[in-house]
Formats: sequence, C-alpha cells, structure tokens
Amino acid sequence: MLAGAVTLASFALPSGIGSAAPAATSPSLASLVARANRLSNEIDVIGQQYDGLKVQLAEARNEVKIAHETALRDRKLMAAGQIAVGEIAAQGYMTGALNPALQLLQSTNPQAMLNRASIIVQLQRENGSKVTAVTAAADAASRAMVTAAQEERQAVKLSAAMKAKVAAIQKKENVLNSAAYSKAMSIYQKTGHYPYTVPAGDSIGAQALRFALTKLGDQYVWGAAGPNQFDCSGLVLWAYAQVGISLLHFTGDQWNEGVHVPRSQLQPGDLVFFFQDIGHVGIYIGNGMMVDAPTFGQPVQVQPVMWDVYVGAVRIAG
Repeated sequence: MLAGAVTLASFALPSGIGSAAPAATSPSLASLVARANRLSNEIDVIGQQYDGLKVQLAEARNEVKIAHETALRDRKLMAAGQIAVGEIAAQGYMTGALNPALQLLQSTNPQAMLNRASIIVQLQRENGSKVTAVTAAADAASRAMVTAAQEERQAVKLSAAMKAKVAAIQKKENVLNSAAYSKAMSIYQKTGHYPYTVPAGDSIGAQALRFALTKLGDQYVWGAAGPNQFDCSGLVLWAYAQVGISLLHFTGDQWNEGVHVPRSQLQPGDLVFFFQDIGHVGIYIGNGMMVDAPTFGQPVQVQPVMWDVYVGAVRIAG
C-alpha cells in the first residue's frame, strides 16, 4: 500500500498518458492516487475491525448456545430431583408412615409455616443429596438463562456494529469505483512487480508461505478468506490452514497467536504487522519482501515490507 505510494512519487506516467495530457494533469492524477491509497487503507482498517467483530459475534453466539444447553440440562436435573423428593413422600404413604417433615410442609397451619425453615433443614439431613440437587439445579438453570439473555443482547449489538462497518466500507468503495479513481488506480498498478525467490525448507512458515504465493493476482475483498478472494488476515488464515494450522480471521488475534520475533531474526513465513492499530498483516518472504492482500483495488501481490509503519512480527509454530 504505502510502498506503492512511495514508488508513485518517483514514477513517470507512461509516455502515452504523459504526451496526451497537459503537464498540469499529472499532479491531479497523483493526487487522486494518493487519496485512493488513503481510502484503500481506511477500507482495510475498517475491514479488520469488521473481522474482529465477526470473531466476537461467533464467540457470543457460542456462549448463547452453551447457556441454553446448560439451562436445559439443569432443568432436567431439577425435574429428576423433584421426582426423587416425590418418591420420598410416596414411600411414606405406602408404608403408612408419612415423613413428619413432609406432612408439615403440606400443612396450612400458621405455626407449621413458621417452622418451614427448620423442616427444610431436616429434609436435607434425611435426603440431602436429592433435595440439594433440586435447589442447585433450579439456581443453575436460572443463572444460565440470565447469561443467555446477556449474550443474546451482546450478539445483537455486535451485528449492528458490523452493519455499520459494512456501510462505511461501501461508502468508501463507491468513491474508489468512480471513473476518476479507477483511472488513477490503473496507473498505480503500473508501478511494476517486485522480484522474489520462493523459499525452500519444510518449516510450517515456509510451507504456508508457498501456499500464499499460489494466490498472487487474486482479488482483495474485505472479510474474505479464500479460496480466490482475500483480505490481509484472510490470506494468512487460508495459507496456514493449508498446513493444518487454525488461526482466527483478525489481525488483532493473529498478533497473539504465535511467538514474537525481532526484525533481525525474521524467517520466511513469519507474519509481519503494520500500523499502530495492527491494521495490516503480510507474510515475510525474505530479503525485505512480503506477500500480502494489500487493500481494495490491489490483488494479492509481492511487495517490499513497509518498514516505516512496521510494528512487529510473529512466528506461528506447529
């Protein structure tokens, strides 16, 4: 992204364009490209925020599912416990010796009501595990339903936030899809391709890198993770999935899914991160080069590592 902008600063327009347009046109096109790059970067950042919300939404929905399953289980335990307590009373009736505590619990006598607390204690002594199970199951079921309701509210908020991110991205993409910006970006793409050497070796990182390099030229689409469209963290996720490593689809999570390594020890396959908000990620190739899904309007490509906005690297272990 930024590397392309730097290249453009010293890039002479193709002779066909330069000779056909007045000299004053070049700064205008350069200005359009510069703004297009800014918009593209903003789209990439919002896209990563969207990816992060998507991960949170999946976690919230999973918590809702667990809470409902827990509530159902505890209700079944409560029902089983109630049956067990009922059996205590039935046995007493069949033998003609109804438990006095149960008799008092069924009584409408005011004094009996006052003694209810001590009666329950007596019941717990006599049939502690059964009575306690009923009480605990009822409490647990209630707590689980409260948790489910909270997680459902969180899921609704996350969905709304995701829709807002989509709207923001669409607004910026509409600008970039205009005729003027399309022309500017076509010129931007003529800044050239960078040479690189496919690394050898059987490390997890090297294998994932080779898979990523098979996707050169594939379209950048925010929120995409293959097989033929990618955003930056989606390309990383897909490449490592090919070698059996499961990563989350969000730069903020990928930053914490491996071992941080210093710049001096970078190896092919390491993840390289950019910007203070860790809004972009690529896969290191070697010799200062990386492969990434740069941003809107730019396909998966090899480009120099953006050292001016570099924040660190992570090595993913098998």
